Amino acid sequence: MRLFDPTTRRAGPPGLALAPRPRSLAGLRLGLVDNRKVNAAAILERIADRLAARHGARVTVRRVKRSPSHEIDGQAIAALKRDADLVIAGVGD
Repeated sequence: MRLFDPTTRRAGPPGLALAPRPRSLAGLRLGLVDNRKVNAAAILERIADRLAARHGARVTVRRVKRSPSHEIDGQAIAALKRDADLVIAGVGD
């Protein structure tokens, strides 16, 4: 039997860094990206509701992709960068 370790020490190509993590979720502006899979919107809403109740976070940007296989458009990316501190992308099923 051969076992593979799926973990990695580096994400992405060399020189690509992870985004800095917020110290706290308190009062953060949330961006939600729905990929249109079954239940994605419901999952995103539940997460947003919990973050609001526990940390005072609020949804400031909502975007829905054309389909699960399409990328998000440039205008949506600009809005998320400008108006959200934390972005959650929903995958249903």
